[in-house]
Amino acid sequence: MTAGIHAAPAARPAMGLFERYLSVWVALCIVAGIALGHLVPGAFQSIAAAEAAKVNLPVAVLIWLMIVPMLLKIDLGALGRVREHWRGVGVTLFVNWAVKPFSMALLGTLFIGNLFAPLLPQDQISSYIAGLILLAAAPCTAMVFVWSNLCDGEPHYTLSQVALNDIIMVFAFAPLVGLLLGVASIAVPWGTLLLSVLLYIVVPVAGAQLWRRSLLATGGEPALKRTLHLIQPVSLLALLTTLVLLFGFQGEQILAQPLVILLLAVPILIQVYVNAGLAYWLSRRLSVAWCVAAPAALIGASNFFELAVAAAISLFGLGSGAALATVVGVLVEVPVMLSVVKIVKATKPWYEGRTNA
Repeated sequence: MTAGIHAAPAARPAMGLFERYLSVWVALCIVAGIALGHLVPGAFQSIAAAEAAKVNLPVAVLIWLMIVPMLLKIDLGALGRVREHWRGVGVTLFVNWAVKPFSMALLGTLFIGNLFAPLLPQDQISSYIAGLILLAAAPCTAMVFVWSNLCDGEPHYTLSQVALNDIIMVFAFAPLVGLLLGVASIAVPWGTLLLSVLLYIVVPVAGAQLWRRSLLATGGEPALKRTLHLIQPVSLLALLTTLVLLFGFQGEQILAQPLVILLLAVPILIQVYVNAGLAYWLSRRLSVAWCVAAPAALIGASNFFELAVAAAISLFGLGSGAALATVVGVLVEVPVMLSVVKIVKATKPWYEGRTNA
């Protein structure tokens, strides 16, 4: 999810081939994973057994290869510009941290735990809900640069908001997930959860910032851009490889009940549109300029699914319903967010007709 994204406010990244057709690549990974899991189950069992402290080592490496290149693009120095767009930042923080995780817990319980429960494997229902909660508990910090660019969003706002969300995640992700899993009556393995935060948030954020500063100190912006260009394919390949592994473990269950993916997508789709609409409406009510309101709606709706996948694997295992639920988020991310981009662009005249910005 990181190809073509630049942290510098002046950069105007376009959606590249891989990003535009990411759902196609994900679908191909689903097919490949299911096929390989059926043909060579022993290989997948060996990968699943490579664990230390409940962390699957091969997948942990892949997750790092996904996350670190993305975090390398983020300039935490942009936090100094938060005050320039404080109303837009306030709207997005409210939706990201006070609305989205709780609304997903509600939607997951309503649809997966009740309405769709007769159609789902009973032993996986709580795990599916946990995966949906993990998906909503952290805002996206990568593709939002692309979404913001596509809707002509204010780049300084986008960058400062993403930097602020990264810092908040370090401290808020574990307590928030623990609270919501407890509310949903799901046992919280606190040791594993805290280890996941350390492995997939704290260490990558710190490591990426040190690497970024080193590159800028030795070669300036050209060195940073060269490095990002080199590692972008690695990040995408790691994502796709992780998906192949996940669906290799989930293959038998998916073949037995293909309806599961469709049902899991329902609360995700509802959550995206409701939260995007809420952020957009609140921005209009507060007279936030449209160039800030548009990316605010997109940041408010999108998810940091790389982290969600990693946490789901660590907490519940490679073959869990939680891991599958987070992967469904990957599948729907691009087409759904592109539709949100079209909506905010189409409604710009309506938005600006009654604001003072």
